[in-house]
Amino acid sequence: MANNQDNTIGLAELIEQVKEELLTPPADSEDVPLLSVDSVELELQVTVQRQNGGKIKLNVMSILSGEVADKVSKDNIHKVKVTLSPLVDKQKLLALYLQRHPEKKEKIIETSTELLKNLNEPGDGF
Repeated sequence: MANNQDNTIGLAELIEQVKEELLTPPADSEDVPLLSVDSVELELQVTVQRQNGGKIKLNVMSILSGEVADKVSKDNIHKVKVTLSPLVDKQKLLALYLQRHPEKKEKIIETSTELLKNLNEPGDGF
């Protein structure tokens, strides 16, 4: 493949970046988390290359145009679907969150109670 090695993105590198983005709360956020992510599904196009030593390398496709696109064979492009799921259940995640942020416990209870109350009131369209 004619891509510059500095511009290629490995599959493992992309997955690590997605995990970091999902697990890092916004720095300026004072809100408590109301949602958890059960799973994330990524559908990617990758190129497959055999490296020296016989190892296989998967590079995530970016938008290619011009000369670079002409040099990538359609036979070398494959679709990969990756699903990321948490290793622990929601209760353990909540316990960990409260352990790290005990000051937010009352806000979580208050917000959850308010949401449940609003969901049970008629006329909300739910």
